[in-house]
Amino acid sequence: MEERNICSNFEKDDKMKVMQVAGIITAIILFIYTILLIGQIWGNWMSFENFIKLTISAGVAVISIGIIALIYKELVEEKEYKKDNFID
Repeated sequence: MEERNICSNFEKDDKMKVMQVAGIITAIILFIYTILLIGQIWGNWMSFENFIKLTISAGVAVISIGIIALIYKELVEEKEYKKDNFID
């Protein structure tokens, strides 16, 4: 019976797709946040308390997406290294 691990379902192209999707999502979040930041500075669109909550939420989302994408990328790279017999 073939031994399988968590990395066996990932393909090489998945790494690039995940990083592209993570980059696009992060760019969209940052773009929307930039518009809200400019609106807050020039127009006072929302209360300061809500703006701080939104700022923290956007920061957590961007960092989380980046970390998850990097972990996934590392899993795919580990699979490639095992396949090429670079690691045991």
